[in-house]
Amino acid sequence: MSERPLNDDNGDTGTGEDDRFAEIVDAETDLPRTEGTPTPDLAVIEAGSRTLRAQSAPPRSDVPARPADPEVDRALREVETELAGRWGETKLDPSLRRVEALMDILGQPQRAYPAIHITGTNGKTSTARMIEALLSAFDLRTGRYTSPHVQSVTERISLDGAPIAAERFIETYRDIQPYVEMVDDREEHRLSFFEVLTAMAYAAFADAPVDVAVVEVGMGGTWDATNVLDGNVAVVTPISLDHTDRLGTTPGEIAEEKAGIVKPDATVVLAQQPVDAAQVLLKRAVEKDATVAREGMEFGVVSREVAVGGQLLTLRGLGGEYPGVFLPLYGAHQAHNAAVALAAVEAFFGIGSQHARTLDLDTVRRAFATVTSPGRLEVVRRSPTVVLDAAHNPAGAAAAAEAVTEAFGFSRLIGVVGASGDKDVRGLLEAFEPIFAEVVVTKNSTARAMDADALAGIAVEVFGADRVQVEPRLDDALEAAITLAEEEGEFAGAGVLVTGSVITVGEARLLLGRD
Repeated sequence: MSERPLNDDNGDTGTGEDDRFAEIVDAETDLPRTEGTPTPDLAVIEAGSRTLRAQSAPPRSDVPARPADPEVDRALREVETELAGRWGETKLDPSLRRVEALMDILGQPQRAYPAIHITGTNGKTSTARMIEALLSAFDLRTGRYTSPHVQSVTERISLDGAPIAAERFIETYRDIQPYVEMVDDREEHRLSFFEVLTAMAYAAFADAPVDVAVVEVGMGGTWDATNVLDGNVAVVTPISLDHTDRLGTTPGEIAEEKAGIVKPDATVVLAQQPVDAAQVLLKRAVEKDATVAREGMEFGVVSREVAVGGQLLTLRGLGGEYPGVFLPLYGAHQAHNAAVALAAVEAFFGIGSQHARTLDLDTVRRAFATVTSPGRLEVVRRSPTVVLDAAHNPAGAAAAAEAVTEAFGFSRLIGVVGASGDKDVRGLLEAFEPIFAEVVVTKNSTARAMDADALAGIAVEVFGADRVQVEPRLDDALEAAITLAEEEGEFAGAGVLVTGSVITVGEARLLLGRD
């Protein structure tokens, strides 16, 4: 059964909703951010139209809003400003020296708990969230570290399945700050934004304390700041071309860097990979005497069918089959992420090597039914339906395009695309071309965003001039796309997909009233 747009007759919710949106605007607009993270522009956010913010939306996800306490909010802004003064996370220095020095001074907090370490090109965050949900369902205290964030930097560090409280985020930063400054004074370059945040996560996990950490790399693997960790289980989601200027120009070259998270005697859980990437990863596993579990061989997706609000799966794990698993996320790619997550958790519990059994089926079902992944085919508005997806490379776009077609059955789909200038924008647009009737190109408010006119030039070559509209401001682009979707009539089943960047998706969430 396909999920189709639902009619919503609520109309304008009046001044109360306007006041509430104004509060969100005030809280978000002058927020300092690091390079590569959302920086909402004051004029853009304040100009968000009543049409956008007055429509009802599905229940909110676990993306935290600004702190309600003004003093806490002020303190959080100070921390964000200090972090913003460091190297942005898109600047890569192939060395672990600085973060290792910091871990030494902090007493090696990352050694205080076992960990599941995740790399790959696409699907890392969703897979991490699924792993976290499964571990939590089996009564383990979890810490999860993911990047980038959709709206709030505090999203990146989660304890027991919830983003770290702003107060605890501030406290953790202030606790390690003197030691960060000690390392800064010794080194040629100061610790980067991502290195400091990684140290904060590891320290917060040790302080909690957690039973297990679920850690997503920032970029690559070998030289990623997270790789001071020794993961008991190393997970590699599908590898494709992204960050080619830093990681390599073929899947095999990129795999060389990502294989660095495989440690001696670990279990390596491999999603389906291009042949050259698989060869590199298997070679690394042999060198490290690691155990390998491969999707399509030792585990995988047995069957899947579209269901209202997601999909119904039968998964084959390392210990046996798990039928009747409902996953409230869309797309075949998410089903494969679920299989990888299940195998990783089984491996963590020793299933497939030490134990020949399955995990409790009811617990597995309950865990997967709770999974959310903000900004990944997330429905944020109805009538017309507006979906957000953070696809930012051709492989991610292809997966999103297939999933939207399968799950929603839109009669007409309008795209809103705002991409970063360092991405394969043509490849991304080509992946969406078959499903977009028209595309509105725009830009988010960060310095990395591709100029809307430059993006339009590529879009015209891919779509043709008659299918491309340019709206440099994101709020105007959303309005234009919704207007185009509404041209078919209230019950015609048209929709809007906002995509191209996590940053664009985060700003669209704010404009559309999600917090």
